[in-house]
Amino acid sequence: MDLTENQWLDQVGSVLETLNQGVIITNDQRRIAFVNSMFLEMLQKPAEEVLGKLITDLYSPEELHRIQEFIARRNEHGRARYEFYMPQSDGGRLPVAVTARSVPGDNGRAYGIITAVDISDQKSVQMELSRANSLLLEHQRQMEHELQLAERVQQSLAPKCLTWGDVSVEAHYQPASSIGGDYGLVIPGDDRLDVVVCDVSGHGISSALIANRIYSETMKQIERGADLGSMLRHLNHFAVQNLASSNFFFTLAAVRLYQSRGCLQFVGAGHPPTIVIRQGRSPLLLESTSTVLGLFENAVGAESGGETDLQTGDRVIIYTDGLTESFNSQREMLGVDGLQDIVAEASALPLVEMKDQILNRVSAWRHGHAEDDVSLVLLEIS
Repeated sequence: MDLTENQWLDQVGSVLETLNQGVIITNDQRRIAFVNSMFLEMLQKPAEEVLGKLITDLYSPEELHRIQEFIARRNEHGRARYEFYMPQSDGGRLPVAVTARSVPGDNGRAYGIITAVDISDQKSVQMELSRANSLLLEHQRQMEHELQLAERVQQSLAPKCLTWGDVSVEAHYQPASSIGGDYGLVIPGDDRLDVVVCDVSGHGISSALIANRIYSETMKQIERGADLGSMLRHLNHFAVQNLASSNFFFTLAAVRLYQSRGCLQFVGAGHPPTIVIRQGRSPLLLESTSTVLGLFENAVGAESGGETDLQTGDRVIIYTDGLTESFNSQREMLGVDGLQDIVAEASALPLVEMKDQILNRVSAWRHGHAEDDVSLVLLEIS
């Protein structure tokens, strides 16, 4: 090393010692001609073990390929930036951000200046973020799995199509999202057929869980043979005592058909009116006589329902407000009157086609996607 080079390195080195980053200078033979104290601290080595060495001597044979790529990039473009792990004397590997560039010295020779910044803290944060993201992804996968299971469970609460003696039942259920708060029951017995449609306020998981709980209580009441009025009072009392919340309520409509008596019993609580279609007559609306359930103990009065005779050809339509509370592009609501007109116009069709026609007509009226769960049950006496 000649005097001119020593003088230049001394001059440059005095400045580089003041920097809060590691710096080495390599000569035109790629040997380390200068190393500042910060770089030595990073390497955990004394200066005599570094000065005069080839830059590639600091790395293991497995890492030489990458180091040579960085050197080639610096030689081609005059500079290079990359992240690397600096080997330390204790076997550790320090993550560093490296900047390398070629500069001419006062003696006309080309030198390489390599700066290294300790990025251990950034890498630690990145690893923590990576672990957090992995946990979030796993949690998301678990949630998606649970939602799929909840969706299957919720679909099991949908009313079912069936034929019971002279009665045919067609049903449809579609939640506004993957799971919803509606449920329906179609339960045939020896002499009676029970049909229940319930609409729990809200949407999503909480509504679905509440609907599932009320569904179970409804099943118990029907299986024990409770009359419909008693069933309403029990469900309301159960909800007020066990599920009470100012944000939660539910509406319900239920009919019970007796084969031997040729009549239909009906109860409704805050639910849209059940529609009875009889050929040659205007539709009959069976209105709720009780208010919404789950808020007040006295929601169900002593006279909670009624009874009407049935004739061959009569059709009964039970539904949730996901149909009637549909809005067109002018924000006009279809309402009970609008649905009643659609039902009347479709009543001459076979029952399956009538169901499809009602759903298609409501969908054509609606602007955009359905904002509420939709349940629809049609019964026909033949």
